[in-house]
Amino acid sequence: MNKKVEPLISIIVPVYKVEGYVGRAIESIQAQTYGNYELFLVDDGSPDKSGAICDEYAAKDGRIRVIHQKNAGAPAARNAAMELAQGDYYYFMDSDDWAEPEMLSDMVALALRDDAQLVVAGFYIDTYYSETEFLRDTMSVAPAVYSDAASFRKDAYRLFDKNQLYTPWNKLWLRSYIEEHGLRFPSTFWDDFPFVLSVIRDVERVTVTDKAYYHFIRKREESETAAYRPQMYDKREEEHGWMKELYAHWGVDDENSRELLGRRYVERLVGCVENLTNKKCTLSRKEKRAQVKQMITSSNTREALAAAKPRSKMMKLMLVPIRLKNVTLTLLQSSVISRVKRKNTRLFASLKAKR
Repeated sequence: MNKKVEPLISIIVPVYKVEGYVGRAIESIQAQTYGNYELFLVDDGSPDKSGAICDEYAAKDGRIRVIHQKNAGAPAARNAAMELAQGDYYYFMDSDDWAEPEMLSDMVALALRDDAQLVVAGFYIDTYYSETEFLRDTMSVAPAVYSDAASFRKDAYRLFDKNQLYTPWNKLWLRSYIEEHGLRFPSTFWDDFPFVLSVIRDVERVTVTDKAYYHFIRKREESETAAYRPQMYDKREEEHGWMKELYAHWGVDDENSRELLGRRYVERLVGCVENLTNKKCTLSRKEKRAQVKQMITSSNTREALAAAKPRSKMMKLMLVPIRLKNVTLTLLQSSVISRVKRKNTRLFASLKAKR
């Protein structure tokens, strides 16, 4: 009797300025109970020792392949590895995070059981407020098996609501589906979301597990989530347009989905205002007020406020200045948020988790 061959997983990790973290990420993959994988570590022109660290691990493990390239960003790094990958499935990981040992084995088992094009798992957000202390938030939804596009689309609001459909690293992707549709990560910051949207646009077979495996780490000051982004509002507007177009493409316009779209928009609007009160923002007071006025009086904002049903008293209160179209109060509230975010990471993480 022929021995059953386990599917090959192509794990892809972009690496840049993570010399203090990448070793843990690699070792969490080496510790997986599922061993039939190829691990691509893409050194994206990192100026620190990250690339050398990757080489050291590759020298001792034949499953690891290191790609060294000039700095071109995470999307280009992922795409470069995708061109070389041979696996039946893709798995994408960030180089400053880590995963529980059973992740790959459990997700592959679900993919094979249900002939799934996409497997979605829960994950942890570990927000560090000291070198060793952190607050852990678990993001997951009830398990489900969607065997057709219609059932997945109707229920997608549940997954969006728990941040299950934004990132690439809580998913196992059927490589043949990705390649048949010619999908790659777009060359933009926050490239994760548009890539995921391109995949779920026409996906038919999706399996969801409530088990969490992946640890998303919030710690580094220089991380994407902590940085001031001059074009954040424009980017959020673009993303909202993508979401509306996706639901139009799906032909889904029920109350649950409309509420999700509205609440998602206003929650991110609060973040866009806070971005302006970030200490790294160099805009003048007049410029900030002009931008906030534009944000809180836009047609998208009014439409979203009409549909959104905030889940907490805190979020209801945070939306009051916006509902009143009061620029001064909106900025004042945002300044408080920025201060808490900067001075008390633990409190900020706790409040954000309960929004």
